[in-house]
Amino acid sequence: MQPLKTAMHPDVFPLDGKSTFHRRAARAIVLRGEDILLLYTERYHDYSLPGGGVDDGETEVDGMIRELQEETGAQNIRNVIPFGSYEEYRPWYKPDFDVMHMISHCFYCEIDEELGDVAFEEYEVKNGMRPVWINIHEAIAHNKHTLETSDKQGLSLEREIFLLEKIAVTIVS
Repeated sequence: MQPLKTAMHPDVFPLDGKSTFHRRAARAIVLRGEDILLLYTERYHDYSLPGGGVDDGETEVDGMIRELQEETGAQNIRNVIPFGSYEEYRPWYKPDFDVMHMISHCFYCEIDEELGDVAFEEYEVKNGMRPVWINIHEAIAHNKHTLETSDKQGLSLEREIFLLEKIAVTIVS
């Protein structure tokens, strides 16, 4: 898969002597014209691509399909095409590791028009997460505004802005 970017949080370097947790993630890109299927998270006031961690024994495609179904209720996921990967190093705020190294594998795919039921994890419900169709340019502008003005932004916001801008230029244009 084509690497799109490597992002390094300034608090993680140098890596010497730090324990690192490695995480594989998969994210879905679902478009209808200039509208994109995203997750709105009330807690962070941002939009993000559906996706998350790939389980042991899963391929990245299988993980993307599972996450897309769970988080959006997407049905009949098909025509999966690799888009690119986003690598990041960021602080890990749990006592077992110092740094998280995550590679997000992003895939374009198609789904049926109608969304089914979601199966959010408890923390996703508590964070106020919900699937939404939104114009990709509006989502980018919204996330940039949130990055500039909010103190509640998650560490993923810069990743999401980068990926949405790349999608807008590469696929939507």
